[in-house]
Amino acid sequence: MFYQVYPRSFADSDGDGVGDLGGVREKIGYLELLGVDALWICPVMRSPQADGGYDVSDPRDIDPLFGGLAALDELIAEAHDREIKVTMDLVPNHTSVEHPWFTAAVDAAPGSPERARYIFRDGRGKDGAEPPNNWPSIFGGPAWTRVTDRDGTPGQWYLHIFAPEQPDLNWDNPEVAADFEKTLRFWLDRGVDGFRIDVAHGMAKPEGLPDMARVETKMLVHDDDDPRFNNPGVHAIHRRIRTIIDEYPHAVAIGEVWVDDNTRFGEYVRPDELHLAFNFRLAETPFTAEGVREAITFSLEAVSDVGAPPTWTLSNHDIEREVTRYGGGKIGVSRARAMMMVELALPGAVFVYNGAELGLPNVDDLPEDALQDPVWERSGHTERGRDGCRVPIPWEGASTPFGFTAAEQAWLPIPADWADRTVEAQLETLHSTLSLYRLAIDLRGTRPEFAGDRIEWYGSPDGCLAFRRPGGLVCVLNASDGPIQLPPGEVLLASAPIVDDRLPANAAAWLV
Repeated sequence: MFYQVYPRSFADSDGDGVGDLGGVREKIGYLELLGVDALWICPVMRSPQADGGYDVSDPRDIDPLFGGLAALDELIAEAHDREIKVTMDLVPNHTSVEHPWFTAAVDAAPGSPERARYIFRDGRGKDGAEPPNNWPSIFGGPAWTRVTDRDGTPGQWYLHIFAPEQPDLNWDNPEVAADFEKTLRFWLDRGVDGFRIDVAHGMAKPEGLPDMARVETKMLVHDDDDPRFNNPGVHAIHRRIRTIIDEYPHAVAIGEVWVDDNTRFGEYVRPDELHLAFNFRLAETPFTAEGVREAITFSLEAVSDVGAPPTWTLSNHDIEREVTRYGGGKIGVSRARAMMMVELALPGAVFVYNGAELGLPNVDDLPEDALQDPVWERSGHTERGRDGCRVPIPWEGASTPFGFTAAEQAWLPIPADWADRTVEAQLETLHSTLSLYRLAIDLRGTRPEFAGDRIEWYGSPDGCLAFRRPGGLVCVLNASDGPIQLPPGEVLLASAPIVDDRLPANAAAWLV
């Protein structure tokens, strides 16, 4: 089981209000207690932080905000002592505008080797005043920004599928691939156990950069016909990355892949490409038995032809937290607990986003002056962005910031009513969401009934689903409005109390 650490929001060790690697190391005992096998740490490389570290100015250094290289070395050593692997986020699609390559490119002339590392183009229309094509940025506005030449006149445009501070690299340039290979080896040689590769369906761009047929775009809205992503050339890039990864037998490559078509998704996890690829279907599915079953079936079929393990996640740093998606309040927590049990009952790799184990909701009423996601500014203050799912972890105590930091306030304010959601409070409560996670993760890792790489669907009442693992585990989800009779068997675990062999609504159970 992978645990996703959003470092800014996990734990602050130096009192500046921002979480860091020292904070992760200090809390490694908690992660061991939870039963984590591996960490996925969101970007901590040197960065101006225009997009939470996904704008990297030096891919082979750790930003002082997170403690520098020494802090990572100490964390890796501590995690390995506890048999927890450490994977890092890498960002191959783009750099920061403060990367030395990009500053050199802006200073250089059109057609220069420096500009060839990025995607610079002449503009269209009179005097090149219009962008080279109609592509929009994921964060709003055009995907092109014009630079000013040395003489002060308007010059070429550069492509940035994300924020203007994140210029896209030109992966047709051999220098780009060679430098990324250098980065891979740098971290693997330091003991990192692998990488989550950001925008793994990006990098390769279509020849000629043609206009898009549909130009409306936003975060997490994706289309397999979008020319900005999922171009065939991306697979050669992944095969080249895999040859480096294979030099380190312990290492794993995990891709962020937003692709709907099963066949095209499966191409990313062929034996010579990624080991794992995120399939977000379950995280995009509402709490209905029909929808959940369809998402599970889709996700299993997406990898079956290539023999790769499926991946499961209910949330991450880009997605509204599941408690809120499933209705919020008590019903949202109940459904999130149930879906966690469904997720952990499935074969494959599971990714848990920090705070999900506490049943945290999205914080959708953050003060406007606290918002930091670039989506807020780029949308003209019409979209609040992803800060609501990035509010820091509450650790202990009765008042905010709940032990997250020694500072007066965390980088994003933690709601005062989270006192009953702290790690401390939930560890002391037998039926808390955290206690349920701990027990479920332990059972998944130790019971033989979880064996096998497939599932068999069972008949179930309307609004419910049930499946069986080859090892003998039966998982039942009740997404109906009332209690249902459980099938025969011993109840191993349930997300809500069972009365007279009946599973309440918005709950799940494991039977053997």
